[in-house]
Amino acid sequence: MADPRSTRIAIVNPYKCQPKKCKQECKQRCPVNQMGKICVEANSASRVAFISEELCIGCGICVRKCPFNAIQIINLPRSLDKETTHRYSANTFKLHRLPVPRPGQVLGLVGKNGMGKSTALKILSGKLKPNLGSFGNPPDWQEILAYFRGSELQNYFTRFLEEKLRAIIKPQNIDCIHKVLSGSVIEVLDGIDGGRGLKEKLIDELQLNPVLNRNVKDLSGGELQRFSIAAAALYKKDIYMFDEPSSYLDVKQRLKAAQVIRSLLRPDNFVIVVEHDLSVLDYMSDFICCLYGKPGAYGVVTLPFSVREGINVFLSGFIPTENMRFRDESFTFKVVETPQERAEEIQAYARYRYPTMTKTRGDFKLKVVGGEFTDSQIVVMLGENGTGKTTFIKMLSGQLRPDEVEGDDVKIPKFKVSYKEQMPRFKGEEIVLNLLTENISGSLYDPQFVSDVIKPLEIEQLKNREVKNLSGGELQRVALALCLGKPANIYLIDEPSAFLDSELRIVASKVIKRFIMHRKKTAFVVEHDFIMATYLADRVIVYEGQPSVECVAQASQPLSTGMNRFLSHLDITFRRDPTNYRPRINKLNSTKDREQKAAGSYYYLDD
Repeated sequence: MADPRSTRIAIVNPYKCQPKKCKQECKQRCPVNQMGKICVEANSASRVAFISEELCIGCGICVRKCPFNAIQIINLPRSLDKETTHRYSANTFKLHRLPVPRPGQVLGLVGKNGMGKSTALKILSGKLKPNLGSFGNPPDWQEILAYFRGSELQNYFTRFLEEKLRAIIKPQNIDCIHKVLSGSVIEVLDGIDGGRGLKEKLIDELQLNPVLNRNVKDLSGGELQRFSIAAAALYKKDIYMFDEPSSYLDVKQRLKAAQVIRSLLRPDNFVIVVEHDLSVLDYMSDFICCLYGKPGAYGVVTLPFSVREGINVFLSGFIPTENMRFRDESFTFKVVETPQERAEEIQAYARYRYPTMTKTRGDFKLKVVGGEFTDSQIVVMLGENGTGKTTFIKMLSGQLRPDEVEGDDVKIPKFKVSYKEQMPRFKGEEIVLNLLTENISGSLYDPQFVSDVIKPLEIEQLKNREVKNLSGGELQRVALALCLGKPANIYLIDEPSAFLDSELRIVASKVIKRFIMHRKKTAFVVEHDFIMATYLADRVIVYEGQPSVECVAQASQPLSTGMNRFLSHLDITFRRDPTNYRPRINKLNSTKDREQKAAGSYYYLDD
């Protein structure tokens, strides 16, 4: 019997549902249809099946019988039915509530991909009118304002309509920017600036000087991201929205971008940021709204929290104000003593050394200071973009030969290496399952690998998809599974967090750590997300010097020593959250920041 306190939604994925290629099992096996009522409608002429949420009894037979896994039936608390903000059409995504912007403050949004963050931004920017769930007969603005009566959103939308507030969105997908903005970087910025003289400061802060004369369509990912932030900041608007501004950026660039975004604040304007790097989100936000739900099906926006409380609520998976648990697992980041640091156990691990070596590539020169590592160990490489991290990985893997090697007593060990590139690319129109079978068939049917890697990375739901149709995050998960599935001594993993949402970044970190420890292998990881880097690292290699000119990769160091050295170059300090031990960036020149710098403790001041 259905729970009277719940309401039911039916989701039909239009990309998976193919009535022309199946026997309409959903329609044929539905008990309500068999009783003479029409709950499920589908035939060979239909573009997509339709399911009546009013008649659906929640038996789940259509979900199990659909050959394309295109149907979801979900029970929600009935209270949420009265808080529907928008629904695109029948059997599609449903957003409940909205984030609440406040003038003169940065609102941060955090949640898994597919929860409605982009939909919320479109509504708050005026690009999408909320229909309150009535997609067939959408309400007018008078009804919408009456719905939000008594809330901060009523004031926001009233001001939006009366004062005709103007919004700008820095999009999540920056690859299409050249279709909107064309010409050289300086030409575009000049046009937006309009002689106000604001562009010079942004160009300097976002390190755009080297690319000013380059065409927008020829910019790399990081360059395009910094350019798009500068372009958005130059517009004279009332509402600024930044969707994932840290993608492609290194640690230093992320902090600079955060400072630029905060510099846009004025007493009467609004700034909203969607960000998956929780340290950066913490650093730039004044308050937080979390989003939870089921990706692609429905999303719920929480009431505003303070920055610390909001991120901790997201990590704990429990919302105390609603008595709602949306995730079974609570994430913590306590750094425990690793076996490599225990002298009595260190003899059990095989030790490897590599020599001091140099490599010149064009105008760039890299020197690698000789060091060592053991098995069952993860070494994280910390440095700005252009400091030679990928070059070192390729030398270690044998893809590049060093120009000079110092010392005859140490040679580069010969290892079997598995390498995940920074930007995974796969050719052809292969199905994911075929790609996995061709490359890691042995691991794919190993129960341990399935439980440690395949299931946590949610690869099962991607197996029947074409590789060319995968999103950036889905492609990243497949590439990580392929890398870990190949038999090797060393796993070289370049930016595993790229394109992943906050939750999947933590999951990917746990997958890598568990795999390396269980298999007694070694991993070298390049990572710019501080939380992910500090959680993964047993030891760190710090890169110093002038990016793209001349750099030095120092010998590997313990996590605390290496992080302290790295953060001192960035002139930032980290404290530790007492609840879940996540790293938190201290605000520049705050009391805590000054205390830690005076003590020379840039990475965690002991409480």
